Amino acid sequence: MFKLSDSVAFRRSVTGVLLFLAPLLQFVALLVDPGTWGDEREMVSYGDNPALAQLQSALYHWSWLLLPIAAFGLLHLVRRKSVVLGHIAGGMTIVGYISLSALLLMDPVEWWFGQNYPVEQGQKLSMEVFEIPGVLWGFTLPWIYLGLAGLPLLLLAVSRAGFVHWWVPAVVAAGYLGASAVPYSPATIPFWGAPVIAMGYLGLKVLKMSDAEWASYYPGADPGVTTPDSYANTTA
Repeated sequence: MFKLSDSVAFRRSVTGVLLFLAPLLQFVALLVDPGTWGDEREMVSYGDNPALAQLQSALYHWSWLLLPIAAFGLLHLVRRKSVVLGHIAGGMTIVGYISLSALLLMDPVEWWFGQNYPVEQGQKLSMEVFEIPGVLWGFTLPWIYLGLAGLPLLLLAVSRAGFVHWWVPAVVAAGYLGASAVPYSPATIPFWGAPVIAMGYLGLKVLKMSDAEWASYYPGADPGVTTPDSYANTTA
């Protein structure tokens, strides 16, 4: 399944597992985040439970770091249809989620300011850090928003290519984009839970593919047909 020398099985397996694991890690991070259940100001909530604050930060980091790898794997499924949309949306997703992961370096800054300054002063200092041009334009604008738009569009491309039904990109879009309309709180739970189901379904579908089915998407294979020679060439 994860044999490094087998390019077909390894890439298919990694893609399938990460499609489920990445949104699940984000969902668990939401559940353990002290800010979900307490004060929405990280200066306060991080101080309430530093251990959980560090755990949620690590979970978000790995979720947003692994998702671009899954997105890159999905591009394999749009080699023949929705190619342009897939490339644009895939690039947006990869850049956007890597940028989100990089921003998590601000979490220990928030925690340190909260431990060493009054809340109001700590928030002011934190905002000054966020407004440093290198931070603002290097990590924040507009990059972090590319992932929020790119992932549903990438899944739409996969749907248009005929691999999954339309409801998969629709549920992910409703979940991630809808969450922005509510405060970061228990109200976010159903919105971030929905993509776990939709992307988990997609991941399971990838894992259930045979190696021959995955290999049939490589260039040179006739649509829907994989010959022993073409499969052998992909695993050589």
